[in-house]
Amino acid sequence: ATLPGGNEVAVKVLRPNIAKQFARDIALFYWIADLALRTDPTLKRLRLVEIVRTVEETVYIEMNLRMEAAAADELRSNFLDDPMFYVPEVDWQRTSQRVLTLEWVKGTQITQLDKLRKKRADLDKILAHASGVFFKQVFRDGFFHADMHPGNLFIGDNGKIIVVDFGIMGRLDKEARVFLAQTLLGFFQRDYYRV
Repeated sequence: ATLPGGNEVAVKVLRPNIAKQFARDIALFYWIADLALRTDPTLKRLRLVEIVRTVEETVYIEMNLRMEAAAADELRSNFLDDPMFYVPEVDWQRTSQRVLTLEWVKGTQITQLDKLRKKRADLDKILAHASGVFFKQVFRDGFFHADMHPGNLFIGDNGKIIVVDFGIMGRLDKEARVFLAQTLLGFFQRDYYRV
């Protein structure tokens, strides 16, 4: 969309009645999980009801676009000092539970390698920086973009990594970060007993 002042923005809007449709679907999943457990009690170990509950909780969080806006804002704040990683700014005046408005960003999708090569993008540098950014998210901040697939990553003309879609984010407390770091260190040192 274009704002009255001329600025371009990306607007994400929830579909009408999506919450009702999802509630019907999740009710069906609960029914199937219950039926499966009554039919074959050995399936209890799979914790089917807990899986459905996790999906339900996760999707309801994703359907509140203020949560996505807050996640984008937090990630942006964490990387304001990084000149090669960019998170679009949230337009809080035009964001609500059902509408998310972000600064419009331009870039080449990371999967379009031919276009990036034509633009003389340093792919090795981009890969190294993207890896470093992810490690900072996980180990420094304990807050990370948990959906960084190629469709959510763009490269700006200046070589800057641009990330979008903040509906699925992850958090790790300090204890989990230390455990993960020790596990990775064990792999790097080929200390499989430690792992």
